[in-house]
Amino acid sequence: MTYDLLIAAALFLIVSSVTPGPNNTMLMASGVNFGVRRSLPHLLGVQIGFTVMLLCVGLGLHAVLDRFPALYQLMRWGGAAYLLWLAWKLATARPASADPDAPAAQPLGFWGAAAFQWINPKAWVMIVTAMSAYLPPDATLPQVLLLALMSLVLGSPCSAVWLGFGQAMRGLLQDPRRLRIFNITMALALVASLYPMLRS
Repeated sequence: MTYDLLIAAALFLIVSSVTPGPNNTMLMASGVNFGVRRSLPHLLGVQIGFTVMLLCVGLGLHAVLDRFPALYQLMRWGGAAYLLWLAWKLATARPASADPDAPAAQPLGFWGAAAFQWINPKAWVMIVTAMSAYLPPDATLPQVLLLALMSLVLGSPCSAVWLGFGQAMRGLLQDPRRLRIFNITMALALVASLYPMLRS
């Protein structure tokens, strides 16, 4: 990779990682509902899961998906269903003080967040774009590893911004009614993020 291409790839990864999408929406909601400390496994799952997925695609998984397009469609519609389920859970989440007898809500964990990358439409768009725009068709292992490392190093603080923003809003959303409105708004944003994927 040339220096100019590295800079371009870095800018693409930063802009793609910091803009709204399912991961950032869920991280902000987790920051509001659970705080930064309890949401760290979610953040790590997003970043490491995305990095592993980028490596797999760069090392040949894309060829499998090209050969079996039905598998991609299955992942696409499975991802849509899972995202709708997450949106429903978020929209119907009750504040802890609303029902003391209800089981305590839990943030999305490391493995759930990592697995979600495989059905996250924005993650697929980012990876396909990065691979086609910044790596040659015959990319070597060191080139793929470099792009994956850049993604991890640059993407982590971008996602952390959303988590921190959620944490910063916790005080404002202590009122159960405001928290409910926020959760419903975030759930609708998750549903809206499906539109570009399902339209294509």
